Amino acid sequence: MRVVVTGGAGFLGSHLCDALIARGDEVIAIDNLVTGSQSNIAHLFGTDAFTFVHHDVSNYVWVPGPVDVVMHFASPASPRDYLEMPIQTLKVGSLGTHNTLGLALAKGARYFVASTSEVYGDPLVHPQHEGYWGHVNPIGPRGVYDEAKRFAEALVMAYHRAHGLDTRIVRFFNTYGPRMRPRDGRVVSNFVVQALAGEPITVYGDGTQTRSFGYVADTIRGVLLLLDSDFTDPVNIGNPGEFTILELAEVVIEMTGSTSEIIFEDLPQDDPMQRRPDITRAREVLGWSPDVTLREGLVPTIEWFRSHMS
Repeated sequence: MRVVVTGGAGFLGSHLCDALIARGDEVIAIDNLVTGSQSNIAHLFGTDAFTFVHHDVSNYVWVPGPVDVVMHFASPASPRDYLEMPIQTLKVGSLGTHNTLGLALAKGARYFVASTSEVYGDPLVHPQHEGYWGHVNPIGPRGVYDEAKRFAEALVMAYHRAHGLDTRIVRFFNTYGPRMRPRDGRVVSNFVVQALAGEPITVYGDGTQTRSFGYVADTIRGVLLLLDSDFTDPVNIGNPGEFTILELAEVVIEMTGSTSEIIFEDLPQDDPMQRRPDITRAREVLGWSPDVTLREGLVPTIEWFRSHMS
């Protein structure tokens, strides 16, 4: 297939480009490099099956020639990024989704949007299943990301119903692995970088809030299974193993051999207190479940940060 991947130079997007090319697809990666990096895809340059386009998909998007699939992965995705770039985040979730849907419609292509567990907000249902509508503060500082993704899902389903567009929606839960940006505001990268540098590990709140961490290889495997399926409703892709933030900090300190101490700071506004995916749908529809435990996934993640920090 000929596949357009927006955000193709980002953490998740670059791993997706690798997986698509590895299975024989041709990839056109589009990225404005605001949070992505050409270093993530440098190994693909010179590959006949890969093309990179430096472009902001919040503006009009066009790709010459046939296109079989459009996969919209472009967006700031860490708290630090979308709090520093709130308007860009809203634009890529709204205008970027609209522009890429228009491309898919014009080309007769399948459309795939990367959504997020953030659509559930600070959930009142636990674990979170796809039928839960969420508990989001639309005017809070985190709302720019939450509502951008919620709008994107609504727009995708509108194109599906109104135009018969073949669409897919995935909701990711805290994916981690090599190619994460140091100090990007995500908890895994923050903790690993602080531990390797011997700096205090910063835990927000009392550390009892929970998250579920999915290794990037498991996540991308789920993405491809959903892409190749005929299922059009949202699907959670995440690891249902649930850890407190304090537990994660302790595991990172142990695995890095760090002498870092743990310090506590105030919990940010609207920070979810619990997050764990119900993956019943992914198991039943896709035959997918994660293979990599947190400790297993942290080994290559820590090594990647160690080599890039040195």
